[in-house]
Amino acid sequence: MPCATGLMRCPVCEAASARFFLHVVARDYWRCVDCEATFLDPAQRPDAATEAAQYRLHCNEPDDAAYRGFLGHLARPLLDRLPPAQHGLDYGCGPGPVLAAMLREAGHIVALYDPFYFDDATVLAQAYDFISCTEVTEHFHHPADEFRRLEQLLKPGGVLAVMTAFLTDDTRFADWHYRRDPTHVVFYRPATFHHLARQHGWACEIPCPNVALLFKREG
Repeated sequence: MPCATGLMRCPVCEAASARFFLHVVARDYWRCVDCEATFLDPAQRPDAATEAAQYRLHCNEPDDAAYRGFLGHLARPLLDRLPPAQHGLDYGCGPGPVLAAMLREAGHIVALYDPFYFDDATVLAQAYDFISCTEVTEHFHHPADEFRRLEQLLKPGGVLAVMTAFLTDDTRFADWHYRRDPTHVVFYRPATFHHLARQHGWACEIPCPNVALLFKREG
């Protein structure tokens, strides 16, 4: 809820500095002044049944060359930075964990977690050399909590690899296909990930559009 100043607390960086941004088709969006995240009004977030119905429309097959090519935007820079035989977690892997298969093919061990499809709490009690989140962070209802959880799951020196469509053009936001997905509730800019890195003491690299690599420092 907005506070007395008309500002709202940002769910990404938790600063009480988000201002109303735009009303689009019965949905209200806010923009954080501090981290530049844009997010759906919390009162309008979809429920779990709506999310599950939308996810069932996705069809991501392990042998789909086009989908593998899409995931390669994250896999290539991540693999370039990983030593051999690392232990990773595909967080929010969905029903068909294609990225995990690609990383396993490259010689890494990959555990799976997804609250709808692989809800296995035991994998959240371990620590990992890397964590991948492909097309996941835009679904986070409580992103600050999620990023804290991911930080705890990473070993010192580990890397969190995120792929999400960056919001780069406000003039196209209303018609943007990414916004029209009812389960997408938060939208990031590169500046958002740099802000999160400063907040958590991480190093941040943007190796290509729509990909952020966040490195947990040693010690």
